[in-house]
Amino acid sequence: MSQFMMAYGLASIMLCTGMFLRARILFFQKMLVPASVIGGVIGFLFMNILAETGIVVGTNAEMYTAIVNELFTISFISISLTGTSENVDVTAKTRVKGAVGLGLVWCLLYALTPMVAAVLLSLIKGTDMDIMYGMLVPFAFCQGPGQSAAYGAIFETYGWDNAATVAITFSVVGFIAAFSVGIPMAKAGIRKGIAKNCGKIETSVLKGYFPKEEQTEYMVRDTTCSSNIETLAFHFVLIGICYVMAVGIARILSHIPGFLGTSMSSMMFMNGMYAAYIVKWLMRKLKLDFLQENSLQCKITGWTSDYLVVCAFMAVQFGIIKKWITPILLVSAVITVVTLVVCIYFGQRFGGSNDFERTLGLYGTCTGTVPSGIALVRIVDSNFRTTTSIELGACNLVMLASTPVYIIILGLAAGSISMLSAMLGLLGCVVVYLAALKLFKVWGTKTFSWK
Repeated sequence: MSQFMMAYGLASIMLCTGMFLRARILFFQKMLVPASVIGGVIGFLFMNILAETGIVVGTNAEMYTAIVNELFTISFISISLTGTSENVDVTAKTRVKGAVGLGLVWCLLYALTPMVAAVLLSLIKGTDMDIMYGMLVPFAFCQGPGQSAAYGAIFETYGWDNAATVAITFSVVGFIAAFSVGIPMAKAGIRKGIAKNCGKIETSVLKGYFPKEEQTEYMVRDTTCSSNIETLAFHFVLIGICYVMAVGIARILSHIPGFLGTSMSSMMFMNGMYAAYIVKWLMRKLKLDFLQENSLQCKITGWTSDYLVVCAFMAVQFGIIKKWITPILLVSAVITVVTLVVCIYFGQRFGGSNDFERTLGLYGTCTGTVPSGIALVRIVDSNFRTTTSIELGACNLVMLASTPVYIIILGLAAGSISMLSAMLGLLGCVVVYLAALKLFKVWGTKTFSWK
């Protein structure tokens, strides 16, 4: 417990440092780098310098890996507990089209990137990094640090040592690629007149905090009496109940024969999502859903995201990955280029007036997370005049079509299928996703050009 609290305290210091540097340094403001990324980089350097010098601070990188896993489960529970806004018309044709297009291209990259990584690692000479570690790329780039840590941990149960560290390293590089490439891309769009909805970004947004005169009295609704239980405490109660249920679901799934049982029981974030849906359904049936406040639930999700990112950086152990740093960086660079090319090609062809915003958001999502994609969109659509941010949220449903991909990869990691079978399976998924893009008419002619 003391290790956890020290890890939490150091991560908090890094977040605070990142917040201070964002408010003071013009470069970070122009690049809109989140405090979690700034603090994460500093935390990575801090933890690895301590490890090299042998200084003990009461926690270690393994603790941060464990925290990332747990926070990711909590974030999935919190997201699943959050209801759909009544003001969002999710059936609008343009929004559905955008969500389908974004989701299918995400699925395409989810299947394509591990194939590219495998080919690259097979061609790189002078390294003992197994091709299997390249299979971690889609979890890191397309899904972020939480999922990369979770799937890396599953790989380790199959005997792939240090898979979680490698996976988190890939995700950290992905986050850096999201902003280092995405922000210049956004500025190029503004300069060339492609971004038609951009407005002036307020100083408070650039600095990352609101001065006193801009702060409002807005608070989330109290749904419980504080003399009985705080509203915030009640929402964490729901998360705790879901977590215990997720453990029960995991034990049930563990009885499925073969690698599927092992894999599905280990995916606590998915089990947490199932539990949250059950709790949400029960609350509606019992007419108790009025006790749950969506705005507060969203803030809890945001809290997990900030700490998840900074802890992911601090979990990377350079001492472990240094012998593989060259192939990791090479694979990451190529995957970044492939992701950029695919996002630009299909983003130009979704068939909407906001295709540039969609392209930008898609790239940010496919190298980091949905929030990083929305952060890039905000540069060119600061007032959210387009439906892009809503589409990025809605495309999560379409992303469920990626299920065969992670089943194939986990089967390969467990030794249940051969590399050839896995590659053919992933290629088949790529073909299906391409066909679906045509079928749903989100692969058409160009709607904008970079020239």
